[in-house]
Amino acid sequence: MGQASFQLLKNAPTESCIQIDCVNTKDPLTNNNVFFVQVCKIIGKWELNIQPGPRSDFDVFSKEKSDFLLKNRHLYIRNPKVMAILKFRHQMMGAVHHWYRKNGFIEITAPVLTKLPLYDDRSAMPLKIDGDDVYLTQCVGFYLESAVAAFEKVYNIGPSFRGEESRSKRHLMEYWHIKAEVAFANLEEGQKIIEDLVTFIVQDLVENGQEILKTLDAKPALEVLQAPYPKISYREAVKLMNDRGHPFPFGKSLSSIEEGILAEKFTTPFWIVGIPKSLEPFPYVIDANDAEVTRVSDLIAPRGYGELLGVAEKIYDASELRTRMDDKGKLDNPNYTWVEELRSSGFFPHVGSGMGVERFIRYVLGQDHVRDAIPFPRVFRRRVYP
Repeated sequence: MGQASFQLLKNAPTESCIQIDCVNTKDPLTNNNVFFVQVCKIIGKWELNIQPGPRSDFDVFSKEKSDFLLKNRHLYIRNPKVMAILKFRHQMMGAVHHWYRKNGFIEITAPVLTKLPLYDDRSAMPLKIDGDDVYLTQCVGFYLESAVAAFEKVYNIGPSFRGEESRSKRHLMEYWHIKAEVAFANLEEGQKIIEDLVTFIVQDLVENGQEILKTLDAKPALEVLQAPYPKISYREAVKLMNDRGHPFPFGKSLSSIEEGILAEKFTTPFWIVGIPKSLEPFPYVIDANDAEVTRVSDLIAPRGYGELLGVAEKIYDASELRTRMDDKGKLDNPNYTWVEELRSSGFFPHVGSGMGVERFIRYVLGQDHVRDAIPFPRVFRRRVYP
């Protein structure tokens, strides 16, 4: 390397893109490889005044620096620890596709624009298209119900959108959902399917993701591998909290505080079974042995990470569906006509599941906030940028 090339490299700012073309020859005296530089030039020079540098050694997940880091996410995505999380995200998606396909599921792509909010309409994100009111999807479950009648086992990985204004560590406005539907399956069978999936994902990380874990200095949540997971009914959970001096009425949604109290009882993820019907959307089956609760269960992670995913038996009887739609104020809404028609088309028992990708990554890698588990997070009450 000539002096000019050496000075060019020496003075180039970190993050600059440099082209070096070499010729490889053998030293006749030592028989070692020798590289002669023929071309050395800066292709793209780093000219920004951004500190700390994206690849420098600092806490890229710092709460104090979060505003600055989010504003400059397009640059700090180069940070080795951010890259490690995104590599795991990539690896996780591959494992999910592999597991579902190996087990006979068909991938169904579903629309992002829909007329059908699944949850509270107030949390839906509305749009106007040609004067028509539509929403960004909250959940693709209705579309998978249509597809499961054709294929019996289907899944989808895609974005979901919620307008609820929560700035907790596990909420984003835009997040990714792993959804599935299985024909002729009940709640318990659906739970077993999900347990097999999540243990496969973590086992894949342990076997193929050691560099990721080393970069993050992370200890993966190996308790996930201890399936089957214990179960507690919602009614039992209410009693447990009240017995421990934490007043909690039946019918209230569990907050992170209540989930933390319950997590003290378990060292692995655990199922809360029988969520009250007042808390759940209309498509879910009412328990035949308890008319106040649904055949729905949520998987809760220990150590304060909270809900990871849910599994639910779906209503397939048209009359039962209409009763629940009436309960939720959806009856005779023409946008749901085709959902009702499915129940009159030779439908059958089926179970659905939904997992939040970012929540799962946060838990498995021990991260503080879901915003660190997605390339460009959309956080409540923040301007969409970059």
